[in-house]
Amino acid sequence: MAILIADSGSTKAEWALAGKGRKTRTVFTQGISPYFLNTAQIEGVLRNELIPGFKKAELESIEAIYYYGTGCSNPENVKSVKAALSKVFKGIKPIEVTHDLMGVARASCGHEKGIACILGTGSNTAFYNGKKIMKVSPGLGYALGDEGSGAYLGKKVIQYYLYGTFDEELRYRFDQKYHTNSAEILDNVYKKPLPNRYLASFALFLAENRDHYMIENIIEDGLNDFFFTHLCKLNESWKMPIHFIGSVGFAFKDVLADLCHAYEFELGKVLKNPMAGLIKYHLG
Repeated sequence: MAILIADSGSTKAEWALAGKGRKTRTVFTQGISPYFLNTAQIEGVLRNELIPGFKKAELESIEAIYYYGTGCSNPENVKSVKAALSKVFKGIKPIEVTHDLMGVARASCGHEKGIACILGTGSNTAFYNGKKIMKVSPGLGYALGDEGSGAYLGKKVIQYYLYGTFDEELRYRFDQKYHTNSAEILDNVYKKPLPNRYLASFALFLAENRDHYMIENIIEDGLNDFFFTHLCKLNESWKMPIHFIGSVGFAFKDVLADLCHAYEFELGKVLKNPMAGLIKYHLG
């Protein structure tokens, strides 16, 4: 028998079918954010993108589902995701749905105390006591918060471009990569769905142009905003390791190390995603 573990951000979701003594099978789907997708739409993603990725025998072997996802600290969102999973995977119990921050905590800290941070499309941080999340720094989403996230850093890139802050060299590099204009950018941000994903897509420009001082300034300032706004609000940050999981944190782990040194924090694990840690946590 096997368990199905999901790690879903706003941009993409990773699904791993794992069990003791068997090879783990992984399927990727689009990200599932219950703030943007209703129950029927989530069910559609599961049926159209997830189910075809597994063989019938593999699906029949599932005896439990553990879903960690963005937006699932909200009870109504949890109900929506669980309802969709229950419709697609009928008769499977337990189906546990909880937020992505718990996934990061379990994956990075295991059963030990620590500070768990998400630095991906969005951002968040919490103090984990080895069993439960005890404190969470408020997550206000991409419009009001998400300091240090891909959406936050990508927004800075767009601001530098549209305000004319980039020098001629960086503006040329931007134009060569994106072939866009102010009207198209504003339309994507204010009129089209999933603006957080759109904003986060520009964070890649930072990773590809680290030879320029303006790029380094955006990265350092954006991540420092995360440290100052969130980690400094937790007294535990000076007492235990701080772990980071997410594509942004992994891409700029050298900056995270420098900031931890500056703030006198202990840098813990810096991982691109939590899946390996979650498999270890659930299979023991």
